[in-house]
Amino acid sequence: MPFDGFFTRAVVSELASLLVGGRISKIHQPFKNEIVMIVRAGRKNHKLLISAHPSYARIQVTDDIFENPQEPPMFCMILRKHLEGAIIEDINQVEMDRIVILKIKSRDELGDIRYKKLIIEIMGRHSNIILVDEETEMILDSVKHIPTALNSYRTILPGAKYILPPAQNKISPLNATKEDILRIIDFNAGKLDKQIVGGFSGISPLLAKEIVHRAGLANRETLPNAFLMMMNKLEAHQYSPSITIFENKEEFYLLPLTLMAGEIKQFVTLSEMLDRFYFGKADRDRVKQQAHDLERLIKNEKEKNEGKLGKLKQTLSEAENADQHQLLGELLTANLHQVQKGMKDISVPNYYDEHYQEVTILLDPRKSPSENAQMYFTKYQKAKNAVHVVKDQIEKTLGEIEYFDGLIQQLDSASPRDLEEIREELREEGYLRSQKKNKKKSNAKPVIERYQASDGTEIFVGKNNKQNDYLTNKLASRDDIWLHTKDIPGSHVVIRSKNPDDAVILEAAMLAAYFSKAKNSASVPVDFTKVRHVKKPNGAKPGFVIYDNQQTVYVTPDEDQVRKMQN
Repeated sequence: MPFDGFFTRAVVSELASLLVGGRISKIHQPFKNEIVMIVRAGRKNHKLLISAHPSYARIQVTDDIFENPQEPPMFCMILRKHLEGAIIEDINQVEMDRIVILKIKSRDELGDIRYKKLIIEIMGRHSNIILVDEETEMILDSVKHIPTALNSYRTILPGAKYILPPAQNKISPLNATKEDILRIIDFNAGKLDKQIVGGFSGISPLLAKEIVHRAGLANRETLPNAFLMMMNKLEAHQYSPSITIFENKEEFYLLPLTLMAGEIKQFVTLSEMLDRFYFGKADRDRVKQQAHDLERLIKNEKEKNEGKLGKLKQTLSEAENADQHQLLGELLTANLHQVQKGMKDISVPNYYDEHYQEVTILLDPRKSPSENAQMYFTKYQKAKNAVHVVKDQIEKTLGEIEYFDGLIQQLDSASPRDLEEIREELREEGYLRSQKKNKKKSNAKPVIERYQASDGTEIFVGKNNKQNDYLTNKLASRDDIWLHTKDIPGSHVVIRSKNPDDAVILEAAMLAAYFSKAKNSASVPVDFTKVRHVKKPNGAKPGFVIYDNQQTVYVTPDEDQVRKMQN
């Protein structure tokens, strides 16, 4: 992962310059593996995010907004007891490992000074956040408990003694010489990047590949030179935090990556870059885990309706051939004298055809001649009546498919908070069993996300059907501007202004495009009109509206611009 020993070293340096000497005023635990501390330092409040997420573990200052649970988890309460009001005295890294230690000075119940250590181990799925008493080295608590049965080397439980992860006994790259490099690297063995990772501490596969790439034709001269040049730059904290975008993927590091050909976005601080890179990623990961059953249900319902649509179209095609049944009935009636019971078919001239071509009429040998004729007239009448019914069913089925398409898009952009509203809607529509315990929640007003245009104008975005209905039909004023992607599933967006300028309309259209199925497309058409021209038909599905008097603009979604507009 890019968050290697060198990245940890750089983050520690950045955090130390901001937070050392600061006071911890508030502590929250918005999610199972993540802690947010408000630290007052340098006459400013800093939001310190500490994450032990298995895929997105990190420590950084953040500007992101988090929703906290009504009841704080036990680990959060332990942290509040020991650390709220305490001073961060130092922030250090353990050698070149991905381990960060916050040394914190606090007072106990008697007013005596006590020192605690908040240890952050950034190690993928083994990441952890551990509170330790500095004097006794005893673990007070951790965000993840690791009993002896899972790890015999080190137990992570309250009351156990804290032990560092086993040392890897690699050479520090900051002290390495050309001779060290040549001694460790076997140029005949190949896979030079893996040899670098295996021989030197703190170097990720990504950094190793970058060093090999910068060496060009890697040999005993070029590779050590590239390695030492990189180490000199990193040792001097000469960073240029960058995200490289290539093949619809993104990678971040302390400096621009030359081994990937793509667009490079540079940032002033590491924390700013991490905010940009992880924007929404952890939320989407949590949503994916929590919404697995919803996603399966919605996709199954959509596929079921797509199968139904195919059958209805086939029925309609047959029904639209009703006139053929009438023709055969009339021809058979005109030739009843030639028909005898037991016949399987009969060929008669078609007197409606100018050439009197013969038509073969299939018969039911068990029926009399008149009963066979009546059979065709009955088929004609049924088919004629079916056309209207089938067309109505097709329209309803297309509406169902469109509805589930919209729900799939809403799951894609939903936050964990939005999921319960989607569940509630599916219960109300009869797709999920209702639960009595959720009745109280159904009366609560949806929380609508707010954004701010560059001139300060408020823009509201509905993230699901309940929010869309509430935003458009209750929260918005009649003369506010309403936006939606043209013929594409997406969010309702409202500008809280009667006459916004063109720039604001384009910014709101950007949000509408970003929170739609066309999020990754270019030149997305977005309609806008006054709320007074938006109507919800009687009996329509949640979130469905019709509108007129619209104009259309074309925008390309930009995640960076969406972040800047967050309120």
